[in-house]
Amino acid sequence: MIPFHRPSIGQAEIAAAVEVLESGWLTTGPKTHAFEAAFAERLGVKHALAVNSATAALHLALDGSNVGFGDEVVVPALTFTACGEVCAYLGARVVLADVGEDALLGPAQLAPVLTKYTKAVMPVHFAGLGVDIKALRAVAPDLAYIEDAAHALPSTVNGVPVGRLGDSAAFSFYATKTLATGEGGMLVTDDDLLASRSKVMRLHGIDADAWNRYAGGSWSYSVTAAGYKYNLTDLASAIGLVQLERLAETTAKRKRIAERYDWWFRRSPAVNIPPRRHEDQHSWHLYVIRLNLEALTVDRNEVIERLTLAGVGTSVHFIPLNLHPYYQLEYGYRPGDFPVAERIYAECISLPIWPDMTDEQVDSVAGIVLEVCETARHPVQV
Repeated sequence: MIPFHRPSIGQAEIAAAVEVLESGWLTTGPKTHAFEAAFAERLGVKHALAVNSATAALHLALDGSNVGFGDEVVVPALTFTACGEVCAYLGARVVLADVGEDALLGPAQLAPVLTKYTKAVMPVHFAGLGVDIKALRAVAPDLAYIEDAAHALPSTVNGVPVGRLGDSAAFSFYATKTLATGEGGMLVTDDDLLASRSKVMRLHGIDADAWNRYAGGSWSYSVTAAGYKYNLTDLASAIGLVQLERLAETTAKRKRIAERYDWWFRRSPAVNIPPRRHEDQHSWHLYVIRLNLEALTVDRNEVIERLTLAGVGTSVHFIPLNLHPYYQLEYGYRPGDFPVAERIYAECISLPIWPDMTDEQVDSVAGIVLEVCETARHPVQV
């Protein structure tokens, strides 16, 4: 079996974790502060706040942008539910929008859903391809733009790193991501007020973190707001520091795998390779093919079943939010509301792409995909 994902963890990450375990300090502390500083420097932002997930970072970004009850937040339908649920936490309405053929939110999809109640937009960088937020701002310049950058480290758009395109951004360090600590995330921003608010809210709304309280600081603290428990541990941060140092290496490996897949699929009548802009950097967090279903006698689900039987692990990104019961019951969305997102969903398969894949494994996956598709093709009319 070639798994959908396998994390790239070496002796340096193991040694960093052991160092923390032997230090006697496991929670938020010196390693986390070092991770934040290194991450901020890497992106060129003023503030980087380590948290326990990208979901937490999105929640804090909305909170710090003063999004609340009755406000509307535009979210692309083709995304993970975290984008919608964090809006609901604050009593804001999730306003879904369709996506373009590149699976991204664009001006043409944003403009029709804007109302006088729109407070924020959450562009989702999909699979590693960045959203052109400058183009979105041309349509709606006065809104808060909160980047879901979970897929997009270290992607760029027009030479600008993802994370510096909007007013704030949320990165994910989940096990499958381009920088993986198991669980974890980072909120980045140049906004001093948003950063100050988020730093307090990520740890119970108190004015001093555990590092300050227990590592030579005062035991006293004040609760200034009803905050959350979103801080990141030093154990995760130590792994993150090593992964950040290796980011150029692992990104290059992902790019090599994507190019090898491209070569295999370049002439296939049944497989369309992922969109990309050659002038921008793509993180290749995911390699998402789209099937030409008109050329096949089976649907996407059947192709996945056959790939699984042949030993290839896959996934699907994503089930559009309007197809889930919660979004239908809470907001009245229905199947058919977002035709492009739903068509992409019906056609897409995410193939294995992890840094330590061998050429033989990539070739095996590609060969099996092509074989499955070839056996399921409509007969050629003579």
